[in-house]
Amino acid sequence: MLYDRLLRALTDPDFRIEVPYAELPRLTETQLGTLLPEAHAVPSTAPHELTRLAFAVEGAAKNRQPRYTPAACRRMFEVLVERSEERGWVDLEPGVDALRHCTGPLPDVSEQVGALVEFRLAKDVVRQPFALITMATLTGGETQRAVVARLSRDVGPVVADEIAAVAGLDAAEQARLSEIVQEHWSDPTPSSADAWREAAEHPAYVAFARRALEAAADRADAIRAGEIPYRADKAFTEREIGTLGRAARVALLRDEPWLPALLDRLLPGIVLAPTAARTVPSQALLYELARAAQDFPTPEMVTALRHVRTIVRHAGVPKQLAKMLKKIDAALAERTDVALRLPALGFEGDGVLRREAGEYAAVVRVDGTTAELTWEKDGRPLRSVPAPVRRDHAELVKELRDLVKRVGSQLATLVRALEGGYTVDAVHPYGWWRTGLAAHPLARSVVRRLIWEVETAPGDWRAVLPETETDDLPDAPEDAAVRLWHPLRSDPDSVRTWRDLLTERRIRQPFKQAFREIYLLTPAEEATRTYSNRFAAHLVHYRRMFALFRARGWKSNLLGHWSDGEQDGAVRILAAGEWQVRFLHSLADWDGDEPLASTDQVRFSRRVEGIWREAPLAEVPPLVFSEAMRDVDLFVGVTSVAADPDWADGGPVRAYWERAGFAELTASAEARRDVLGRILPRLKIADRCSLDGRFLVVRGELRTYRIHLGSANILMEPDDSYLCIVPARGKGGDGKVFLPFEDERLSLILSKAFLLADDTRITDASILAQIGRGA
Repeated sequence: MLYDRLLRALTDPDFRIEVPYAELPRLTETQLGTLLPEAHAVPSTAPHELTRLAFAVEGAAKNRQPRYTPAACRRMFEVLVERSEERGWVDLEPGVDALRHCTGPLPDVSEQVGALVEFRLAKDVVRQPFALITMATLTGGETQRAVVARLSRDVGPVVADEIAAVAGLDAAEQARLSEIVQEHWSDPTPSSADAWREAAEHPAYVAFARRALEAAADRADAIRAGEIPYRADKAFTEREIGTLGRAARVALLRDEPWLPALLDRLLPGIVLAPTAARTVPSQALLYELARAAQDFPTPEMVTALRHVRTIVRHAGVPKQLAKMLKKIDAALAERTDVALRLPALGFEGDGVLRREAGEYAAVVRVDGTTAELTWEKDGRPLRSVPAPVRRDHAELVKELRDLVKRVGSQLATLVRALEGGYTVDAVHPYGWWRTGLAAHPLARSVVRRLIWEVETAPGDWRAVLPETETDDLPDAPEDAAVRLWHPLRSDPDSVRTWRDLLTERRIRQPFKQAFREIYLLTPAEEATRTYSNRFAAHLVHYRRMFALFRARGWKSNLLGHWSDGEQDGAVRILAAGEWQVRFLHSLADWDGDEPLASTDQVRFSRRVEGIWREAPLAEVPPLVFSEAMRDVDLFVGVTSVAADPDWADGGPVRAYWERAGFAELTASAEARRDVLGRILPRLKIADRCSLDGRFLVVRGELRTYRIHLGSANILMEPDDSYLCIVPARGKGGDGKVFLPFEDERLSLILSKAFLLADDTRITDASILAQIGRGA
């Protein structure tokens, strides 16, 4: 039995096993709770195999919530005392977690708790203050008062206020709040998210959060006024910055109405010195507030951070903020309940903003997902910025160029938020949608190119594409429901009709909607029940895939040759935190200095009573399953070695390349085939092209070529010899060809088709040599 083998391996030094990574999800929460104390008990000097096993068990517990029997709870405290004596420091969080999730009557651990509190009072009280308060509350009396007094000593009023607010709660509430002070909280566990939500629901802690942020703004004002002596980067202590970061997260999570005005005071106050110096009062607090915005972003917070980026005088801050803003924009797109709240930024209803500059006029137009800045004189467009404008209105030019970038970022965030709404089945009131989105000066260019469904009567949904509506939008009550159309909820005939319409009208959608891939449960997945092997056993360029994880909102630890670093599961939270998808992968090989990874199973978990429980695939909502598998298809399709046109390695990697580079089409490749069937007849090379199964066949003068619709790899008839064409960096196809959605692989396929259809005009010697060998 897995549990028995693991327990013996952790406690018997003569019993060794390989780490069973794939089997760890089978452990129950109670089994994890029994194994975890033994994993913590493994000394750092233990053999490598044993420390790897201990790290693996601890890693499995991070993604779930262990449950502790009274005996396991007692054992955890015994281990913590032992570790404190061995290592000179102890992590209190496992003890707090064991108390919170004990499955029976709490054991008598007063002796161990007292020893741990005394140890921390003597050694270190700064770290894990909430956990220490929780332990002290359990002992009560003088110990609790001593801990609170010690934690409040020489820390300033902001930190002392937080300590007092937490000390006033009972032990259970303190234990819950202790999770938000964990120094490396980055795992997307439901318990951590719940901890922030509970902190945001405690009236005492919420009141403290407002007091703390107001006190910080008052201090920044006082520094600005010269009432407090200015010292660069010394406006707040390290502990105050942590406290203010927690206060900001609570306020951002609650989307407090008073917060935007307070940020307008606080943020400029911590980035501008009271003198002309290029230093700042507190870089650390600025970056902590930006990290808080990554966790719980709001449009107003993004606007405030973008503003301070333009006014700060410190040379390094704008670059660092720009990196952080990219992450905040991505996070805001996932927070669909607030992301659609867009400012108009001065644009008129038709998506145009005009600014005068002497006898010239600047015009910013929004089109699709971008904004463009042009200049006019007497209504006539000019090719570039007029010299008098550059000379006399340099600040205006800079302001408008920054505005164009900002509009682009906001539209990209809107697109991601709308697309992310699929998994939560986002529904909007019709009245607000019509005025707040479809008619919004910026949002309209995105919203009107998407297909929407309006519930005109209970259960009766009417699909509309506002861009093609010559008359008014549907007549429906103001509170009628509106949602994005999805092909999974439609019949095949309707899907074909929408695809034909988009192609005929040359409407390019901001994301793939009418041509969106759908992924249904297969018989093989019904047989495996709890996992899918649909995208397993592929070799991928790991760094590219890791970058895609981040771009698509997945969280994953970086793979490497360190303890427990050779495999991981990328995680994305879906359906407003109710579902989790996990994509397993591991290090496999190296291509020079670049690591290759091997893909493995896809698994789903459901959030039940605050913990993740693995769920059968058949129980996953079809839309959640389809959208998650679509992401995994993207990861594999874009980063697979099979799509590398000049792969030259031998051995098993080459064997994989040959097998996967011309394999059966995935859903994304099938979507390319569908759109090619519509646009090929419109191309000048139509008479030289045809679709044949998984290939686009192109008839040149010298040879006939077969381009695979998945990998874009090319075979030449009659002997199926391989033709290597490496595309120029940054060029993906003929920009004159209309595509109803963005797809780099499809653009690459078309560029190759245009090249090969006119193969007598090819001048590249390496391509000609390959063609000539069999021509």
